[in-house]
Amino acid sequence: MEPFGPRVETRPVFPAQRASLLALLGSLTPAEWSRPTVCPGWNVHDVTAHILHDHLRRLSAGRDGHPGSVLAPDETLPVHLARVNEEFVRVARGVSPAVLTELLGDAGPRLDAYWSGVDLDAPAVLDVSWASTDLPSPAWLDVAREYTEFWVHEQQIRDATGRPGGDGPELLGPVVDAFLRALPKALEAEERAAGTTVRFDVTGPAGGTWYAVRGPARWHVDRGGAPDEGAAGADAPPAAGGPPAACVTVDQDTVWRLGSRGITVEQARERATVAGDPALAAAATTLLAIIW
Repeated sequence: MEPFGPRVETRPVFPAQRASLLALLGSLTPAEWSRPTVCPGWNVHDVTAHILHDHLRRLSAGRDGHPGSVLAPDETLPVHLARVNEEFVRVARGVSPAVLTELLGDAGPRLDAYWSGVDLDAPAVLDVSWASTDLPSPAWLDVAREYTEFWVHEQQIRDATGRPGGDGPELLGPVVDAFLRALPKALEAEERAAGTTVRFDVTGPAGGTWYAVRGPARWHVDRGGAPDEGAAGADAPPAAGGPPAACVTVDQDTVWRLGSRGITVEQARERATVAGDPALAAAATTLLAIIW
């Protein structure tokens, strides 16, 4: 079994997600650009600038091989990212909403073109630390991580401005699928016999079933059935696993908010239905799919 599970192919959905974001930004009033978001200290304008920063940084590093910023002495990666993100956002406060939107519209297709040439099975340019800290990430997971970043920030803007949307299964489904690749990391402290299985069901059109299976040395993740495959597909555990030792069921909105820490672990547990081994269920609901 592959430690990160079957590939999540997100490249085809970047244009649709970007179109959703650009339409949203184009509809905002001047006052809405100043609305606070769930990101501490950042308003809608700041979050939009951060999305642009992500585009420019990935193009510069991945396509052009530009080294970019370096960690300061004794600076951890989360601290470093928080610093450089804040520096860019502060500078971008002098840029108009219209220019930010135009720059995103220009940078997005350039990033699509870069992704199209990436060997998805090669090692990632940037390892996905929330999925594993001891295994190299495949490029497809790195690309999927970027897709989730853009989608989540769009939803944060929608939440801040009271404009729902952009969460149909074609756009949210890849986010849920990518976020569940963080299950082995969430369970890594739970030592169990090889073959121990945790089932994670996500309800809603973008949901499905995922399994974390304990191997000889670590947990692995695999897909079960999608919502439209019926109970037989969803209920069949991976061949390497046995009957689930624990089961967790949450809705699709809870999963992405938990993974991005838009809600707390405690809030997610209040929304979840769990059964079986309480320690495994508790660990699974610590799912984190951002650098924290």
